[in-house]
Amino acid sequence: MVWQVETHNENETKELAKKLAQKLIGGEVICLMGELGSGKTTFVQGLAEGLGVNEPIISPTFTLVREYFGRLPLFHVDAYRLNGLTVDEVQSQIGLWDYMERGGVVVIEWADLVADALPVERLDITFSHTVNGRLIQFEPHGEVYERLVSALPVKGS
Repeated sequence: MVWQVETHNENETKELAKKLAQKLIGGEVICLMGELGSGKTTFVQGLAEGLGVNEPIISPTFTLVREYFGRLPLFHVDAYRLNGLTVDEVQSQIGLWDYMERGGVVVIEWADLVADALPVERLDITFSHTVNGRLIQFEPHGEVYERLVSALPVKGS
């Protein structure tokens, strides 16, 4: 099942992400997909605020992974430059599985570019532009993620 919500500005997108952050306990993998400028980094900024991170969140495009610390560690991955790599190459480039074992929250922008390297259980979030803002679609893979999404103000379809 896919849940969705439309946000009309950056603040609404961040508020939605903050609500999700309040439900996180650590160990979650959140995969963000969508075209350039559709709200992925804005969503991560809201997650970070909700986790109590007090530093600016910027896209980790050139460093691949940025680490932030709040109530839970936040590992912000940008997979854009990993497009076309094998699962083993993705692992050697960023140590994705190592981050997942550190008890924080792993958020991967451009996750669709490394789909084969992603864990089976995860939360996929797809962003797209609409006339009035952006459509954010949540697709949980696994019971943990289904519970997370069901606690958000989103509609199932």
